[in-house]
Amino acid sequence: MSILSIQSLVAYGHAGNSAALFPLQRLGKVVWPVMTVHFSNHTGYGDWKGPLLAPADVAAVIEGVGDRGAFARCEAVLSGYQGAEEVGAVVLDAVAKVKAESPSAIYCCDPVMGDVGRGMFVRPGIPEFMRDRVVPAADVITPNHFELDFLAGVTTTTYDELLDAVAAVRAGGPDTVLVTSVILEDTPADMLDMVAVSGDGAWRTRFPRLEASPPGAGDLTAAVFLANLLDGQGRGLDEALARTTASVFAVVAATAEAGEREMRIIQTQDELASPSRTFEAVRLR
Repeated sequence: MSILSIQSLVAYGHAGNSAALFPLQRLGKVVWPVMTVHFSNHTGYGDWKGPLLAPADVAAVIEGVGDRGAFARCEAVLSGYQGAEEVGAVVLDAVAKVKAESPSAIYCCDPVMGDVGRGMFVRPGIPEFMRDRVVPAADVITPNHFELDFLAGVTTTTYDELLDAVAAVRAGGPDTVLVTSVILEDTPADMLDMVAVSGDGAWRTRFPRLEASPPGAGDLTAAVFLANLLDGQGRGLDEALARTTASVFAVVAATAEAGEREMRIIQTQDELASPSRTFEAVRLR
């Protein structure tokens, strides 16, 4: 079984498919990457070169993959940053086509819109499109804390509020929600939390806050979490959360230690498959 990953691609560094493709492969997944942009580097550098692909071109590539009879072997569709509603429509169309041929396939959406301190960094209209069209069509979503609050239309400062917000979003479509970069009233100043919720319950991991915040870390997290959810060994949501936390923390910690801006994914690849550090998933509900 395989994953159709529809995301941006950068030649230098790791973001979008450049952050998701190798980790998914290292975790044993066959991936069909489809580019929505092909940039020289992440836009966080302030300048970049390369094309933003036309929605029709993205759709043509996906159609060509389907022409190979591939959709029947697809176990998941993964998407991240969507720069325009037209690209989002192409992604949703691809999800529908994959599910028509592989009914058990799931759609994992990282609803990239904004973050604490930066606010929304996508163009006007995209947050509402993500909230009203894309998220309801997803089976799994991986918003950060800021994005979850937007999707639920609330501001959360306690775990009860956060879990109620997740419940409101889940009622609209997605079964599984992973909330990243969680900071609540009882989160220690030197820590960050990550919360995963499904029909089976809710769990939290807590890990040291690092100085590094490399581009693409959210893309990496979504990919690793999806791979752990799909793992054939039948791991529960708590173990998927714990392993995802350990793997991503190892990559970001190695990046911070090296003083580099781009994630050291290749150098820490063994941590993706067999994390050396353990983070306990604590049940919340």
